[in-house]
Amino acid sequence: MDHDLAALTARLAAFADDRDWAQFHTPKNLVMALAGEVGELTAEFQWLTAAQSATIMTDDERGDRVRAEIGDVMIYLTRLAAVLNIDLIAAAHTKLDDSARRYPPDRVRGSADKAR
Repeated sequence: MDHDLAALTARLAAFADDRDWAQFHTPKNLVMALAGEVGELTAEFQWLTAAQSATIMTDDERGDRVRAEIGDVMIYLTRLAAVLNIDLIAAAHTKLDDSARRYPPDRVRGSADKAR
């Protein structure tokens, strides 16, 4: 199986087209679906301690659920980016470049404070 973003994007488009679902894949609907899936992922971590959350993948059942929810998040995010004609990798690099400027290591190392 091909594991690159372009292949996933094409597979998702074909999946939607084969089912005539593209008509439902509006940006609004995809954002709502994405938010729902992030909520389901969040629920897997709710009430865990920091230590428990760090080892969640060692529990087969919980790990499988987390993996599935992350898959759902990736699917909806990838589909949303395609529908909006956003290069997901370029957008992430642009955001990381901006964050690097806003949070220089010599000023923020070891601090969780937000940039102002």
